[in-house]
Amino acid sequence: MFDISELSRASGFSPSKLRYYEEIGLIRSVGRRGLKRLYEDEVKTRISLISLAQTAGFSLGEIKETIGSEGRPELDRTVLAARADAIDVRIKELTALRDGLRHVMNCTAENHLECPRFQRIIRVALTKKQADAKRSKKNPDKG
Repeated sequence: MFDISELSRASGFSPSKLRYYEEIGLIRSVGRRGLKRLYEDEVKTRISLISLAQTAGFSLGEIKETIGSEGRPELDRTVLAARADAIDVRIKELTALRDGLRHVMNCTAENHLECPRFQRIIRVALTKKQADAKRSKKNPDKG
C-alpha cells in the first residue's frame, strides 16, 4: 500500500495529477492515512499503462475506455494495432521530414527556395497541413 506522496515518487507523476486521474476514474484510492490517499500496489501498474498509452498518443478518455477504473485492464488488440499503424505512419512522416531538413542543410543550391527537392518538401508539408485541417473539421473531437 502506498500513500499519494510515495506513489508520486515511485511513478514520477505529481500528486495533483494522481488526484486528477482518480477524479476522472483512471485510478482508485482505497482509503486514507491521515489526509493522504492510499493506493494498492496494482495502481503502479495502472500508472505505467497510462504513461505508456499517453506516449503512444492515446487521450485520457481513450485510456479510460481501454483500462477502465477497476480490476485487470482489458487491452483491445485491434485498438492497439490501429495505434501501432498510426505510429508507423508518423514515423515515416518524421523520417521524411528529417531527411528533408538534412538535405536542405547540405544543399548546394544558392538559395533553398531554388532547390527542387526543397520546393517538393514545402508542397508536401502544405498538402499535409490542408488534409489535417479537413480531418479536424470532420472530427472536431479528435483534433
